[in-house]
Amino acid sequence: MEWAALISWVVTAGGGFVLLGLWLRHGGMRQREPGRQIRPTLILSHFALAATGLVLWIVYLATDSDALAWIAFAILVAVALLGWTMFAIWYQRRQGRAAAATVSTPGVPAEQHFPVAIVTLHGLLAVTTLVLVFLAAVGVGS
Repeated sequence: MEWAALISWVVTAGGGFVLLGLWLRHGGMRQREPGRQIRPTLILSHFALAATGLVLWIVYLATDSDALAWIAFAILVAVALLGWTMFAIWYQRRQGRAAAATVSTPGVPAEQHFPVAIVTLHGLLAVTTLVLVFLAAVGVGS
């Protein structure tokens, strides 16, 4: 279970890197328009916590410390909450944009360039990772 969680976490991180790269490429760090959009603090906190949790999970695999497994899980819960916040912002803006049926891109937040398939896959893998990490922490499959 621990190794499945690691693989899931690494693949999820890969999708996250793609999304972060798109966000940066489309000016995410320079966004200053009013309205709801993914701010640098939010996305960078999500990234930093996810990376920290992943490193702790790898250390857990090397040391088999139950405390590290639970700390990694707690960090992953925080990452998930930040992720849901970003998803809600992305989804609300996407729905609003679809309703307005605008074709032009000026003033479009960077996250609105995220492909739906990558957002969906990243989210599903994130939920899978959270479940696998929890199951491993409680000792299922050990």
